[in-house]
Amino acid sequence: MGELLQAVKENVEFLLLCLLIFLALFFVAMLVERKFLKTLKEVNKTRRMAYIAIFSVLAAVLMFFEVPLFFAPSFYEIDFSEVPVLISTFYLGPVAGVTTELLKIVLKLLLKGTSTAFVGDFANFVIGCSFVLPASILYHTKKSKGTAIGGMALGTACMTVFGSAFNAFYLIPTYSTLFGMPLEAIVGMGTAVNSSINSVTTLVLFAVVPFNLLKGVLVSIITFLLYKRVEKLLVVREQ
Repeated sequence: MGELLQAVKENVEFLLLCLLIFLALFFVAMLVERKFLKTLKEVNKTRRMAYIAIFSVLAAVLMFFEVPLFFAPSFYEIDFSEVPVLISTFYLGPVAGVTTELLKIVLKLLLKGTSTAFVGDFANFVIGCSFVLPASILYHTKKSKGTAIGGMALGTACMTVFGSAFNAFYLIPTYSTLFGMPLEAIVGMGTAVNSSINSVTTLVLFAVVPFNLLKGVLVSIITFLLYKRVEKLLVVREQ
């Protein structure tokens, strides 16, 4: 009974933390929009909600297509769900980006559920925001090809640094606790694909860092190639 109560307590604390982090990210995005980004595109409220919904659905669908990596254990697989999220935040602003990121996760959970005790889903949301928010904020300070590239480079750097630290100090230990898997077993999955991985630190260094860096670069390239085409379609619909 004591173990059950402890497990319930840990899960409730985790869910509350998820909620608090979402509210904090949403507040930061809203504050930045209102105080610093005066040139955001005006979009009809109904259209704005429709666009966010469309981008969220596209992102959720893309989460079903994951690509395994030869240098990382199986629970690190790349998907391209950040592409619609990044397009959403480039077109509509940081608040839309955070909202799209959240709805993407909610839709994925409704359609597929979780296989990581919600830790992987939480990680996808928070680390995704660490990518799209800096990219969006820099881009919206002065919209141009240069700030778009600079924003995505900044977002990739932020995601790589934050995502790696977050994995090391919180996500991996939390996954171990909530999923009931010893840290040694998690590290062992990394060792199986790379003999240099023998601790949480080396798991992060040799798997998580290149994972986030590669994902940021690939998502940035795809978004760069698609964004203007998508923007033209949206602008035409609004005329």
